[in-house]
Amino acid sequence: MDSSMGDLKGYHREDNYDVSQTEEIAKHYKAIIEHIGEDIEREGLQKTPERAAKALQFLTQGYDQDATAILNSALFEEDHQQMVIVKDIELYSLCEHHILPFYGKAHIAYIPNGKIIGLSKLPRVIDVFSRRLQVQERLTYQVRDCIEETLKPLGVAVVIEAQHMCMQIRGVQKQNSVTTTSAFTGEFLKDATRQEFISLITANLS
Repeated sequence: MDSSMGDLKGYHREDNYDVSQTEEIAKHYKAIIEHIGEDIEREGLQKTPERAAKALQFLTQGYDQDATAILNSALFEEDHQQMVIVKDIELYSLCEHHILPFYGKAHIAYIPNGKIIGLSKLPRVIDVFSRRLQVQERLTYQVRDCIEETLKPLGVAVVIEAQHMCMQIRGVQKQNSVTTTSAFTGEFLKDATRQEFISLITANLS
């Protein structure tokens, strides 16, 4: 692991990354920068390969995390069988087709069946699966399946709304398009329950 300090006087920052992995990824970034015609020795680019290598490791740290273990660390017995919703969870990921960001928000609901989850663990599950090379469709059902298999609730609902930079800054270049995906199990397959969930995540209750 390495510990790096900021360049500004009086400013200290510690970053912990795998040194060998950082060096190896940085070599590839250096080659890419050179291949697009830039001068890697230019002042502004000299440390870019290392910075980019660390950024990529941060953005893909979900490969080293276990979403099931996170949920199991905060399971509590509770006799509650009404819908539990955590909505507007910030989400950032990398599209696996172009390695460009997609970002937005996720809404998760479940109906307990004897056990509840510590609420902070649901956003953590989003982070585990989003911090990987992803497609939004797979991300949606990975989150759903993890909650379903770990908690075994009466039902799970996941809706993700995201904007994709691969559509906004390249290709069709449509800046205002939003992609919505959903995945349901159990009670949420029933129209009335699903409609209640949708009405709650779209309502402004503040």
